Amino acid sequence: MIKNKKIFEKFERNLIKNTQLNYRQNRKIFEGMYKQAMRLKVLPRKNKLEGIEVKIKIAKVINSVR
Repeated sequence: MIKNKKIFEKFERNLIKNTQLNYRQNRKIFEGMYKQAMRLKVLPRKNKLEGIEVKIKIAKVINSVR
């Protein structure tokens, strides 16, 4: 349980700033999560438009990163 939110947020910002991105490792993690979702039958969704608002927000965030 997080007791001091400000300290945690500072830690999180520093971690993000000092961590180098590794495309291959991130891709491997993503693929593992996707396979797990398929095994749990969470994906693919029955209603393709379900959650479209969230997808649009995520796309905006991803496209805003350089």
